[in-house]
Amino acid sequence: MSGTATTDPLLQAVRDGVGIYDLGRPLTIGMPQSPNHPPFWHTLPRRHGDMVRADGGSAANDMISMGTHVGTHIDAFAHVSHDGRLIDGSDALAASSGGRFAELGAHTIAPMVRRGVLLDVPAALGTPEGCEAGYEITPDDLEKAVASQGTPLASGDVVLVRSGWGRLFGDPDRNVYIGRDSGVPGVGEAGATWLADQGVHAAGADTIAFECLKPGSGHSVLPAHRVLLVERGVYIIETLDLEGLAAAGVHEFTFVLAPLPIFGATGSPVRPLAVVGRG
Repeated sequence: MSGTATTDPLLQAVRDGVGIYDLGRPLTIGMPQSPNHPPFWHTLPRRHGDMVRADGGSAANDMISMGTHVGTHIDAFAHVSHDGRLIDGSDALAASSGGRFAELGAHTIAPMVRRGVLLDVPAALGTPEGCEAGYEITPDDLEKAVASQGTPLASGDVVLVRSGWGRLFGDPDRNVYIGRDSGVPGVGEAGATWLADQGVHAAGADTIAFECLKPGSGHSVLPAHRVLLVERGVYIIETLDLEGLAAAGVHEFTFVLAPLPIFGATGSPVRPLAVVGRG
């Protein structure tokens, strides 16, 4: 057998060529984020020339600080409680004993290599640029997207819901994307329940929160989080970049995501990928 032969069909698909859509946002100082979390910061504690080895070599290094729900990230089940209880019924305060969640933290989220489906809601509704501020994406809207794309959902899928709001992420006024005054379109309680009923493993969106945020309300109520994280056991992925995927008309793909195994954390920064074959 030659050194390049393989019996692994996945490796063969890679050799035949794949296209990769990067769904993660660059981490930059001052990027839009939820005001509820510590901001991203990056600095160089050592620059080239600060220390020079005898042979003339020099190295720079970095330090970052950030909340785990800043930039593109995934929510662990420890992130949200309701009436003092987490998804497993445990007392939320007691579960954080020692300053970390040993049972439901980010380290318990298994890496994902699953079927991914983009539900391009604005395209299905005839407003391809995006949904209006504060618009609630309903089960009917999600079903329209499934039907128009011909992408029925299956148990275990990762479903990414495009509202079109992601196009505003790079606006010079970062408050535009946050949308506190205007509201932000997104899936409401009924839509979250519908997704959970399909048996999805995770649900993601191009907004700062996987929610319909009404004008002036901010994050005062988060019913989709309650349904998915506390009641139904569905992971949430937020601040995704879905515009390239939508522009290419890619609605079905292999979804790849690996959270950082931060022990006891309520979430993790991620860089998700949508992978498609070129064969």
